[in-house]
Amino acid sequence: MKKRRIGVVGLGYVGLPVAVAFGKQYPVIGFDINPERVACLIEHIDITGEVAQEELSKAQITYTANAEKLAACDFIIVAVPTPINKVNQPDLTPLIKASEMVGKHIRPGTIIVYESTVYPGATEEVCVPLIEKHSGFICGKDFFVGYSPERINPGDKKHTFETITKVVSGQDKETLAVIADVYGSVVKAGVHQASSIKVAEAAKVIENTQRDLNIALMNELAIIFNKLGINTQEVLKAAGTKWNFIPFYPGLVGGHCIGVDPYYLTYKAECIGYHPEVILAGRRINDTMGSFIAQSLVKKMILKGVTIQGARVTVLGMTFKENVPDIRNSRVIDIIQELQEFGIEVQVTDNMANKEDTFREYGVSLLSVNELQPADAIVLAVAHKEYVENGWEGIYPLLVNQKGVIADIKSVLNSFECPEDVIHWRL
Repeated sequence: MKKRRIGVVGLGYVGLPVAVAFGKQYPVIGFDINPERVACLIEHIDITGEVAQEELSKAQITYTANAEKLAACDFIIVAVPTPINKVNQPDLTPLIKASEMVGKHIRPGTIIVYESTVYPGATEEVCVPLIEKHSGFICGKDFFVGYSPERINPGDKKHTFETITKVVSGQDKETLAVIADVYGSVVKAGVHQASSIKVAEAAKVIENTQRDLNIALMNELAIIFNKLGINTQEVLKAAGTKWNFIPFYPGLVGGHCIGVDPYYLTYKAECIGYHPEVILAGRRINDTMGSFIAQSLVKKMILKGVTIQGARVTVLGMTFKENVPDIRNSRVIDIIQELQEFGIEVQVTDNMANKEDTFREYGVSLLSVNELQPADAIVLAVAHKEYVENGWEGIYPLLVNQKGVIADIKSVLNSFECPEDVIHWRL
């Protein structure tokens, strides 16, 4: 196989592990628009915590914020964010800018593979015309494209880029063969060759849509069982004894995958005249869970005799999931804002989240545990390892006189060990 010169555009949670994996076997140009990110990576420091310093030092990667360096590459992987806007429609701005930039700096014969999550058709309908416009080249003649959906799970050290089967696709058989060979050379789990780019794009969005819907079902069950006075976790434990019961659990659905990808599919569906019912119903349920949790907590506080207006609640955890520093699209903010509407003072702590980023994104000032004032209630919102290991002993002393309400969103605390004078509410 021809020795490729790999370029990776976007060095975030997806792009950096990809660059490092290829960098063990190929010379790689790692491009990011953030000079500070590039400077840290040059020093072998990954502030996201996804790649260890030792792994970074082993990879043959030239980190740069200069797009001209991509001209030396003949195989470019685009791994930029694809968020949604305020009305839950795809925001392709990063993808568009990346495509324009790549178009300005590619050479003839280059293969461009997109890993960013998109709706079916976006690669060929949006990205290819932009590359052609800014390069003056013709797709299929002067350059070639493919799509290989990312499957990075932030914070997961078991399911990594190399150990997850990689779906690959190309615009034609020849391009697909090259893309399959290149990815297959670093992905130990092997590759699955999709029949078309659109099939690969669709596979990506339904992976997370399926999870979103299953979690939505659990969240709806949690709401129903809460009204019936039944412990949801005990129900799931009992149902889980059946051999084919699928283990999903209720909770907040945020981040830049599960809470976002379904909207890419529903957007495309509505563009072709079909209004998706089930997918959007699941999204509505998951997007309102923060309000349900906050309202349930307020009810428990009232039962405990707490005067709501002027009460204080401590929220433990601000990131979108446990054991990662990423705050993007965290749904914890929904709980915070709902509580504040009741006139409750909310104080938030999370040692994993960046204070400046959190304030800039949400207007929330993070406190250290030592800065927290005694609270009338606590929301264990994110199951960081620190909170799980500390257990009751590290959490209930944060209450006023060690009594009040604890909302255990991820059900990590043992109800049988609940201290006296504490109401333990689980989703």
